[in-house]
Amino acid sequence: MKAAVCYEFNKPLVVEEVDIDPPQEGEVKVRIAVAAVCHSDIHFIKGELDGKLPFVPGHEAAGYIEELGEGVTSVKPGDAVVVSLLRSCGQCLYCKSGRPHMCEAEWPLNTESRMRNKRGESIAHGLRTAAFAEYTIVDKSQVVQLPSDMPMDKAALLACGVITGFGAVVNCAQVEPLSSVVIIGVGGVGLNAVQGAALSGAYPIIAVDMLDSKLKTARDFGATHTLNAAKEKDPIQAVRELTSGRGADYVIVTVGVTAAVRQGLSMSGRQGMTVIVGLATESLSCSPMEFIDNEKILTGSFMGTTNLSVDIPKLVALYQAGRLKLDELITARYSLEQINEAIESVEKGEALRNIIIF
Repeated sequence: MKAAVCYEFNKPLVVEEVDIDPPQEGEVKVRIAVAAVCHSDIHFIKGELDGKLPFVPGHEAAGYIEELGEGVTSVKPGDAVVVSLLRSCGQCLYCKSGRPHMCEAEWPLNTESRMRNKRGESIAHGLRTAAFAEYTIVDKSQVVQLPSDMPMDKAALLACGVITGFGAVVNCAQVEPLSSVVIIGVGGVGLNAVQGAALSGAYPIIAVDMLDSKLKTARDFGATHTLNAAKEKDPIQAVRELTSGRGADYVIVTVGVTAAVRQGLSMSGRQGMTVIVGLATESLSCSPMEFIDNEKILTGSFMGTTNLSVDIPKLVALYQAGRLKLDELITARYSLEQINEAIESVEKGEALRNIIIF
């Protein structure tokens, strides 16, 4: 099969022929139909996060079940599925207590690979998925069956970007109706946080970004107010003025910049919650007194605190009912051979979601 392989950090991916083994016990082989380019892929390609070279990146995808490993009965060959990096064993404390996104099981594919290049070298499954390839092997828990009439290009977005932004609001923060919400960064993930806030009945929903074009799109997705942080003299004060002087009840930070987290904390009001979603890697400095005096909450949300098998069908239903925007998230379509162009476009901030069509 063809796959896009990362051999050196911060270098273009190499599209080449690689070999793939059959799925092992509990695994499935998926023929990838669509894979989207996410900023998390770029972080790994740049070497900014832990990653074992060489690897195939890509973790936001949809495709068709090609082959089953021993013991797999949840899907069958030919089924259309979302393919996500979330894995769950169903047996650990977190899975049994309804938190499968926190599963602590050890997985064979953490240390093994089903892919090799033509020199016989093992190629790691990047971000647990390796979706920038014509086929991939994943655990059965990483796929969720789709209705036959669900468009695959839209379905792929549900694997990460949509559930991460939407779930940070709905599952993690559990935003209440008529509460005030600030979303810092309204790219592909942030817009889905805006959608989650709108469907939760929040008001005001304040989108913060540095590009007017993205703020305009945020209005279309449900933001009631927008702030350009590059033009606003004091964004923190502007948020306070929009929230009756108190600060926001919830702040969702979707950009991977520690300064934005610090800003988000200052935008939150007393007993306000700030949720870190973007992959910020620098240390955060803040005073404990800010939390004690104001009872503020600072937390993170991994993949939207998502229960994959439960939440994906609900989001599909929302899309099919016309209540969840997915079509509008797709900026451009590329072939696998154009993967580096697609990545470069995302890096430059030109795209919400670029997708690779197989």
